[in-house]
Amino acid sequence: MKSLSIKDIAVKANVSITTVSFIINGKAKEKSISEAVIEKVKKIIEESGYKPNQIARSLRTGNSNIIGLIIEDISNSFFSRIARLIEDKAYKKGYKIIYSSTENSVDKAKELINMFKSRKVDAYIISPIKGIEEDIQMLIDDGNPVILFDRNLPGIDTSYVGADHFNASYQSVESFIKQGKKNIALVTTDIDVQQITERYEGYKKALEDNGIPYNDDLVVKIHFNQEEAETMDEVEKLFKTKDIDAVLFATNYLAISGLKVLKQINKKISDEFSVIAYDDHEAFELHTPSVSVVQQPLEEIAENVIKLILKQLSSKTKLENQKIIIPARLIIRE
Repeated sequence: MKSLSIKDIAVKANVSITTVSFIINGKAKEKSISEAVIEKVKKIIEESGYKPNQIARSLRTGNSNIIGLIIEDISNSFFSRIARLIEDKAYKKGYKIIYSSTENSVDKAKELINMFKSRKVDAYIISPIKGIEEDIQMLIDDGNPVILFDRNLPGIDTSYVGADHFNASYQSVESFIKQGKKNIALVTTDIDVQQITERYEGYKKALEDNGIPYNDDLVVKIHFNQEEAETMDEVEKLFKTKDIDAVLFATNYLAISGLKVLKQINKKISDEFSVIAYDDHEAFELHTPSVSVVQQPLEEIAENVIKLILKQLSSKTKLENQKIIIPARLIIRE
């Protein structure tokens, strides 16, 4: 059965197209349309399976009820889990989410912002990269609600929600030191974003505060987006050439590559060799022995992001920006 158009519904209900339009857009009461007419039209709409075109409706009402979510990589479990939480929370408030991954490409991020602009999204939630400051500033200047999360751009005047990466990294290294570890390695990535830098700074400071000299040879910076085989080669070199007794992986995907290397070279996680991974993943619980992790507060990040976006969307004036930093949890397993 072909779904009816607004015109068909008007003919069937014996009312004007304008009346049907007012009812669909929730303006029936203010236009003094009678209850009987509203009921009649709604019944026809339900029976016909009519669905108003989202873009057409957004042109009439000025709202699309869509929020654009721009993240680094939807295949990374951190981003997919947080996107899912944001989507659920937004949906309950009557908003839909469309999302895309930047893969840390400035050009792709700029293209995505333009695409969302043309879709007339009501607001933007962005995990940004350096190089798109101007584009984000233009969104803000045009009056669009914009929330940054996971990573901040210090020059941008908007609200931000994220975890305390410095302290989480510091506590991880400190827990190694308390176990008597002396040669503690860090496997991180070379992307120049605040939250990765903070993990590196936390690592360095914990060593310094505990009287362990920093050794550049124990820090491996993996090139972002390189083939996993290359990553595994670099990690294997680290494990084989250095007498390391503990390693902190700065992301979950690096930790997964690291676990594959350990399996290949038959090196076990034990009292002699400790591992902590940043950002949890199912693989870490399933691994024997299970892997200790830094767990980011996904639920609280998503909750705060949605709360701030909805506040901005319902406010007629620009609200004061907020910077919400939530502690991450170090979970020591086995």
